[in-house]
Amino acid sequence: MDQEMSYGSDYKFIPATSIGSGVGVTVAPDVYCHTIQIVNIGLIGAPKSNEFVLIDAGMQGSADDIISLTEERFGEGSRPKAILLTHGHFDHVGAIIELVEHWQVPVYAHEQELPFLTGKTSYLEPDPTVEGGMVAKMSAMFPNEPINLGESVQALPSDGSIPFLPEFRWIHTPGHSPGHVSFFRDSDRVLIAGDAFVTVRQDALYKVLIQEEEINGPPRYFTTDWHAAWESVKRLEELKPSAAITGHGVPMSGDHLSNGLQKLANQFDKVAIPDYGKYI
Repeated sequence: MDQEMSYGSDYKFIPATSIGSGVGVTVAPDVYCHTIQIVNIGLIGAPKSNEFVLIDAGMQGSADDIISLTEERFGEGSRPKAILLTHGHFDHVGAIIELVEHWQVPVYAHEQELPFLTGKTSYLEPDPTVEGGMVAKMSAMFPNEPINLGESVQALPSDGSIPFLPEFRWIHTPGHSPGHVSFFRDSDRVLIAGDAFVTVRQDALYKVLIQEEEINGPPRYFTTDWHAAWESVKRLEELKPSAAITGHGVPMSGDHLSNGLQKLANQFDKVAIPDYGKYI
């Protein structure tokens, strides 16, 4: 894992944050959600066990905070068995190179996401013209060029299994990105949904800042296939998750989650799909 890795040339620190930044929530005894600025990472594994994985890699400049968090939860010098990516947008891979270099661990993502993680293909540009609030209008400044993880990243197994997480399976949930995946544990129906849906209206700056709870579709400014996004939400709703960590917003559980997700699946065209935008 000593090959040279690189971020896209448009990568930069994004000075956006929320009242939830730095806050962690225990979703299950071995499932933990932590907010970095405006995005969530997940840690799956029993505390102090040194047997855990990291889900997503936060914002640029957050590597030291993520390392400190893992050592606080799992012990000094601990490192994950792997880093799993729901997808490769800038706010989910912002610290990944520093983390891979520090920990020397593999990264796994969906096969269709690999071109964006190996320097081959840029994401379509974010859409600042899409219907939405101030974050949508600011999205022209968000990076979309690919990062290059080289041989440090590999495809998730095609059978739906997840390395080092035998109780979980991955589910292809495209729409927000071509290779977006979610992770699900059947035994207790815990879901890590990434940006397939979120629990805050991510395009609205005020709601992001105060983290107002609201089950919504994927962030509008980066979602390019709304039909696939709707089908992905339907697929996740059919799982009847008991608790969910999403890429943005607070974790949800119980009736609040099930009722909101059912409404989103049934009324996605009214609730989530914007009235206008270049990817509509």
